[in-house]
Amino acid sequence: MTVRLDRHSTGTTAFSERYSVTISFSDLKLSEPLQQALRDQDYETPTPIQAQAIPYLLDGRDLLGIAQTGTGKTAAFALPILERLANERRQPEFRAPGARRARALILTPTRELAIQIGDSFRDYGAHLHMRKTVVFGGVGQKPQVDAMMRGVDVLVATPGRLLDLMQQGHIRLDALSVFVLDEADRMLDMGFIHDVRKIVATMPKERQTLLFSATMPGDIAKLASSILKDPVRVEVTPPSTTVERISQSVMYVDKGHKIALLADVLKDPAIARVLVFARTKHGANRVAEQLEKHQIPADAIHGNKSQSARQKALEGFRSGATRVLVATDIAARGIDIDGITHVINYDLPEVPESYVHRIGRTARAGAEGIAISFCDGEERGYLFQIEKVTRQKLPVVEHSFSGMVAPRQPQEQRGPRPPQRQGQRPAQANNGQRQGQRQSQGHGQALPAGQRQGPTGQRPGGQRPGQPGGQRPGQGPRRDGGARQQVVSAGGRSSY
Repeated sequence: MTVRLDRHSTGTTAFSERYSVTISFSDLKLSEPLQQALRDQDYETPTPIQAQAIPYLLDGRDLLGIAQTGTGKTAAFALPILERLANERRQPEFRAPGARRARALILTPTRELAIQIGDSFRDYGAHLHMRKTVVFGGVGQKPQVDAMMRGVDVLVATPGRLLDLMQQGHIRLDALSVFVLDEADRMLDMGFIHDVRKIVATMPKERQTLLFSATMPGDIAKLASSILKDPVRVEVTPPSTTVERISQSVMYVDKGHKIALLADVLKDPAIARVLVFARTKHGANRVAEQLEKHQIPADAIHGNKSQSARQKALEGFRSGATRVLVATDIAARGIDIDGITHVINYDLPEVPESYVHRIGRTARAGAEGIAISFCDGEERGYLFQIEKVTRQKLPVVEHSFSGMVAPRQPQEQRGPRPPQRQGQRPAQANNGQRQGQRQSQGHGQALPAGQRQGPTGQRPGGQRPGQPGGQRPGQGPRRDGGARQQVVSAGGRSSY
């Protein structure tokens, strides 16, 4: 196994080392209870991020990890945390009734990811006596409050619910010894960075801190520098470099034929378990419903669904009862299911780095995978950015809908289009009525004797020809009926 290590000192000088070494989990300084748990899970050889990170974390170093999904980073931080907690003596405040404290906190952006990280700690700590709990929104808080009353060794949480329970006095972080911020770039995308800073402000200054991110935008780099002390930097792949084991391609298709193309692609029995990405929650629901009409078992997962509905969809997909799971980017961050044979980008992502996260859901655990992207005329710019960031040109696959133009959707009945003088721009709203009024008033003709024209360019109500009140010239209604405006919600954040 070839691994790369970048270590950054607290000064201005940094150096890198490259080395090749073949190790197994038995070579790592993990106690027998953890080694037994790894054998129970049939783990033999650590992944690159595990091989690099675990020795430094066992030494108590802070760490900045840049790793794509599916690289095994959960075990990379869970195993050394459990080792540390097992060797440390619990302080008296953790034994007192109503402790409400945690020794280690793992902060993650989504409910699904929190649940899966909690399951990993349960599996790895099966032979250790550790108290663990998971805190997230969308469910009642009483069981979570009751679990925290006795104090826990490991707390896995999402920012919103954690901050809520902290403000109610149900959780205290003043005795925390280890803090992990997972999927930091997705925290930024979801608008959680301010909540993260509030949470960090309540922690003790002396602690071990780990930050993991698939990408390193400027805001995350600033956050890392503010919470990490002399960190080891581990980078298993360059940022935004796609997984080499994934076969990628693109299909150009008119937007109106995407559903038909998807149903046609899914006729291939080799596509056994497929994750389909839609840009919006409504779009995910619509795609799943259309596939069901084609007799293709499908379900959707997104933020508007209840926690029980999301878990039911995941279980159906994991068990094979559901062949197709349609997801938005944010919901998909919590999907950790082996055996996904294909990823299909029904809608291309607006952020090119999200493409890497999407296709990384296949080709996990050393397997190979296939990623297919649909691209309509309005998404060519997104495709260009994806190919620029990933530094590769996606091969184009021809299909039975290539070159076909879908029929336009029926629109509201409009008045007749008035005759247009040469060089005149067509009116963009209320065409029939306003143009007809202007013609009946002799627009474009000499005014009758004695009738005066107002100031140059002025019209009744202060409006220009074809310009609704308060609308700038040339603005007019959107061709897409405002669809893009539905994608962006208040605050400029995408409505996934």
